[in-house]
Amino acid sequence: MRLVWSERARAELKQIVTFIAERNSQAATELGDRIESCVERLTDHPFMYRIGRAQGTREAVVHPNYIVIYEVGSDSVTIRNVIHSRRQYPPGE
Repeated sequence: MRLVWSERARAELKQIVTFIAERNSQAATELGDRIESCVERLTDHPFMYRIGRAQGTREAVVHPNYIVIYEVGSDSVTIRNVIHSRRQYPPGE
């Protein structure tokens, strides 16, 4: 199974890490690594996280404040978005 990041998800992740890095660069690096590690495991275990609130999605809570929203296809896992848990959900998902 292959891993696909949507442009939106990559942009959101970059924005989150940049925002945190302005306050604490080590925390930003750790969060970015945690999210990347979680996402990489999805190709082997795509159903390990809960069913998402938006139809056809799943959600990985990678940190109490951050959720990775993804879809499982026949041959790929697509990362649709990375959101802060306090954000209104689903944000256009």
